Amino acid sequence: MTDTPARLLHLLSLLQTPREWPGSELAERLSVSPRTIRRDIDRLRDLGYPVEATLGAVGGYRLVAGTAMPPLLLDDEEAVAIAVGLRAGAGHAIEGVEEASVRALAKLEQVLPARLRHRVSTLQNATIPLTRGDGATVAPATLTALAGAVTGREKLRFGYRAGDGAETKRLVEPYRLVSTGYRWYLVAYDLGRADWRTFRVDRVSDPLATGARFTPRELPADDAAQMLTRSTARSQPELDLDVSFEAPADFVTARLPAHLAPAATGPATCRLRARTADSVEWLALRLALVDAPFTVYGPEPLRAYVEGLAGRLAASVRG
Repeated sequence: MTDTPARLLHLLSLLQTPREWPGSELAERLSVSPRTIRRDIDRLRDLGYPVEATLGAVGGYRLVAGTAMPPLLLDDEEAVAIAVGLRAGAGHAIEGVEEASVRALAKLEQVLPARLRHRVSTLQNATIPLTRGDGATVAPATLTALAGAVTGREKLRFGYRAGDGAETKRLVEPYRLVSTGYRWYLVAYDLGRADWRTFRVDRVSDPLATGARFTPRELPADDAAQMLTRSTARSQPELDLDVSFEAPADFVTARLPAHLAPAATGPATCRLRARTADSVEWLALRLALVDAPFTVYGPEPLRAYVEGLAGRLAASVRG
């Protein structure tokens, strides 16, 4: 193989397999001399790939962990597997990886060949993920479109459905995507309303990057997360939640969003005290979905709603 760039890519692909490669075997695979292999290894090191050489009668090379993540070469099957996994992580807001999943997915899907994008979509559409029932699922294509506009600083058009069902068209300067662990939001400057807004991504439809660039405005908060907190507080009054469960704390924690974390009060009991801007309707359903006996001590609006809901549910199966 006389084409040096092609040979380096082939060599890198071999080294990314988790094994040690004798120099003679690499030379045979690439149809070059062991001396050429040594020069190519030096070139990869110059590019930032941490290739380690071992001593011995034959000697060998392997790729090890370095101080930075170099570009990876993926075959078709690997690319499809990673894209599907990233879509699952992005679309269902898995705590701790959701934002990184969106960034990585946007990069990967930008370079995926059409044939692989089709395979990823086919596999995704043929599977149903098991979620915790919090209604946070959004289309990964929507997330990647928003992420691309944020990264590229492109003005964005989309349809938006408000909480009361009203449909509007928006033109915004997207600033950041924020995940709360169970729901995605877009923080953006709304050009039509000449003000900053936060949008629930599950209510966004048909996002389209216009190609028109913009210079980001100064955010009226320390960061996008703080902006979202302020916006949520304005739209929904905070509640002081106080609920006890007749179940172990780890059992309840696994069935609630991350911002609702109970503390153990015994080996088989726990109590949840938190300030939240969630609606009483949503809280009542989330508590019921824990599938354990619970007692609501406060707030009073939640107590009243749970009592009314219990009555309606009981009435629905009488007789």
